[in-house]
Amino acid sequence: MLTSFVPIALFFVVALIFGLAPLIISRLLAPYRPTRVKLEPYESGMSTIGTTHVQFRTRYYMYALVFVIFDVEAVFLFPWAVAYHQLGLFALIEMAIFIGMLLVAFAYAWKKRALEWY
Repeated sequence: MLTSFVPIALFFVVALIFGLAPLIISRLLAPYRPTRVKLEPYESGMSTIGTTHVQFRTRYYMYALVFVIFDVEAVFLFPWAVAYHQLGLFALIEMAIFIGMLLVAFAYAWKKRALEWY
C-alpha cells in the first residue's frame, strides 16, 4: 500500500526542486547592488509627490469580486452549454441550481447596495 504513494511523493519532490532551484540559483548568481535611486518608489517615471501609500476604498474590491464570480460562472456555463445534449435533465437541474444561487447572491449584493458607485 505504501509503495503506491512513492510515485506521488517523487512527483512532489521533483515539483519542489523545479520550484525552488531557480529561486536559489538566482539568489546566488544575481548581483545585489542597491542604490538610493533603485530603492525609491517608482510612479510613471517621476518622483512621487506626497505619500506613496494610497488607500483604496473597499467598494472597488466588491466590484472586482462580483466580476470574478460572474466570470467564473461563464467559464462553467460554456462547457455545459456545449455538451448539453449529452448531459440530460440532471445537468439542467444542477445548472439551474447553480445559476439560482448566483442570482440570490447578486440580489443580496444589490439589496445591500454594494454595487453602487459613489
